[in-house]
Amino acid sequence: MNSLMRLAWLLALGGGVLATGFTAESTGGAPKEYFVYFGTYTKGKSEGIYRARLNVETGRLSPAELAATTSDPSFLALHPSGQFLYAIDEGSDPIKTPGRGVKAYAVDPRTGGLTFLNEQSAGGAGPCHLEVDRTGRTLLVANYSGGSVASLPLGADGRIGPAVTLRQHVGSSVHPTRQQRPHAHAINVAPDNRYALVPDLGIDRVMLYRLDAAKSTLVPEVSGSVALPPGSGPRHLAFHPRGHFVYVLNELLCTMVVFAYEAASGRLREVQTVSTLPAGEAVQSGTSTAEVVVHPRGKFLYGSNRGHDTIVVYTIDAASGRLTLVQHQATGGKTPRHFAIDPTGTWLLAENQQSDSVVGFKIDPQSGRLTPTGQTLDVPSPVCAVFVPVP
Repeated sequence: MNSLMRLAWLLALGGGVLATGFTAESTGGAPKEYFVYFGTYTKGKSEGIYRARLNVETGRLSPAELAATTSDPSFLALHPSGQFLYAIDEGSDPIKTPGRGVKAYAVDPRTGGLTFLNEQSAGGAGPCHLEVDRTGRTLLVANYSGGSVASLPLGADGRIGPAVTLRQHVGSSVHPTRQQRPHAHAINVAPDNRYALVPDLGIDRVMLYRLDAAKSTLVPEVSGSVALPPGSGPRHLAFHPRGHFVYVLNELLCTMVVFAYEAASGRLREVQTVSTLPAGEAVQSGTSTAEVVVHPRGKFLYGSNRGHDTIVVYTIDAASGRLTLVQHQATGGKTPRHFAIDPTGTWLLAENQQSDSVVGFKIDPQSGRLTPTGQTLDVPSPVCAVFVPVP
């Protein structure tokens, strides 16, 4: 493990990491370039996971190239050490495709090459999201079609062990086609690694689990789960870097809900609900939200609107967590299913699934506003991105 990887690993153990697995604060040895890995859907032109380079001084992106041939790696997660990358196979099913669901790869720090390590069942049908806990010992998976979550142990060599726990959600909500049963849509670990939160689109709840990373177990905390208005469809959420606020993005109503988060108990208290669309604009057929990201410095919040094809930008009040609208920026393509902010907090990459493009934006450090960089990358059906520093 080189010095940069070791620093990232030690900071990860302290809980101060981004979703990318690396801290936003600059160090004397801060990299000038990052490998960017893109998860995709492979039902069209895509063949798997793609890789490009991002120069964080200029925002320049190199052409994308195939890094690993695999099926529907629609979401990726990086180990805190930066040595291993994990991908889901969204089309997998424990009955129809036993043994499939989550894959492990070793990352070559020099070339960015990926070496396949192993694969395990996700425990449920249609895995859609995964995350590695802060210690790097446990892989957590949300199964959309199966309406369940699973926890799998990780070895020191990065390999995935069989699932230790599988927790099935129950219930339904009001939408006649999208909420007939549970649909766990994401799983996110709190900054202190004590709890995991799961937005379930099908039952309009954010579920709370106590995490034991050493044993790779998830225990439901029923009293800590929280209900959202019927028909909301909670999809993804993001913790504030300081760990005292949580932002929940509702796919069906196109709303953002601010919660105060109590770290000791995992409980959520609603603070504010705002639309992700411009004032007075109703949700139209074909419009929905997709991704939510807090800026590394905790000053701004970003969310993507599909159909509307924009990124909404808010400022965050440091004391209350409340949001103030800044901007709706067009993503320069169709269906921004995901976007990612680089670890320095300077650049945002919008992944436009239906136009096979990744579009770059510069983030204003004072206002959070986005400005197109003119950089557009050809990536087939892009739906996720993670960053690994180039030594």
